[in-house]
Amino acid sequence: MSTGGEPEADAEMKAISGMTHITQNENQGEGGGGMLCLPENQVAGHRAEGGVLGPLVDKAGRFYKPLQDLERGENEVNFYQKFWSDPRIPPRVQHFFPRFYGRTSVQASDGGGMRDHAVIEDLTYQFQHPSIIDIKMGSRTWYPGASEEYIKKCISKDRETSSSLLGFRISGMQVYESPEKPTWKADKNWCKMLTNKGVRVALKRFVSLNPSSETDPDGLLAPYIYGAPGCILSQLLEMKAWFEEQTLYHFYSASLLLIYEGDPTSSNESFHSSGFTKRGISVKLIDYAHVLDGENIIDHNFLGGLCSLINVIAQIVADKA
Repeated sequence: MSTGGEPEADAEMKAISGMTHITQNENQGEGGGGMLCLPENQVAGHRAEGGVLGPLVDKAGRFYKPLQDLERGENEVNFYQKFWSDPRIPPRVQHFFPRFYGRTSVQASDGGGMRDHAVIEDLTYQFQHPSIIDIKMGSRTWYPGASEEYIKKCISKDRETSSSLLGFRISGMQVYESPEKPTWKADKNWCKMLTNKGVRVALKRFVSLNPSSETDPDGLLAPYIYGAPGCILSQLLEMKAWFEEQTLYHFYSASLLLIYEGDPTSSNESFHSSGFTKRGISVKLIDYAHVLDGENIIDHNFLGGLCSLINVIAQIVADKA
């Protein structure tokens, strides 16, 4: 991973600057990494379906995220540029953030014409059969300065979900089960209906060999995916150590994306014959439309949710010990 930022971004954007664009009929076009198409492994956020604007991917490991309205889109791009050029960010922390390749204009996935997109790392590119969970962080997802209408909307969602009590909620999830069964994928309404207890069961389900079981997920992978050295729990603890001291940014309505290769026999180089390894596991912090300057204050909203998530996962690991 780059530790510099903008020089790499400039070089990468030269490679994609001459791309042709997505076609309206087939939802695909051609970029510097080949054809642009809809992402197969998107579990949350706006999906490019039914005329809704959504993201695209190419075949070279890049993810094209359409920039939202002027303020949010510019805020996200500005964060990427600032973060990847900030000498105060250590490499051990950069590892938790998608690489940023710049911005470009492509035909929007909804057929609505040319639109600016942020070009970032496709976090599922290295995986053959990824199991993924998207977790929105913080007990409060609205940000200072937001409109009254937006704040009311966020407060309502936070209270109706596990956000207000647990400090996080599950926004999306998919789990690879076996070659004989399709990947189990939660729909949006399923995630919205999760109670605090249901969130704990879902996190256990994420590391189960029987994820399609509604009532009794086995959680057999918890000691390996969550608890093994260098895997999800230890990475979350490393992230927590940074949030306990960093006062640069406040991450409102950001998400953690936890990914692991669901098939330990995959030919992907992240695995070997002994099964799951930490190289086949990814912990990333995503979605920066509402990141604000930290003003030398700890981001207690995000940190509280992170501590809560760590406690829930640690208990799942302990139960399987």
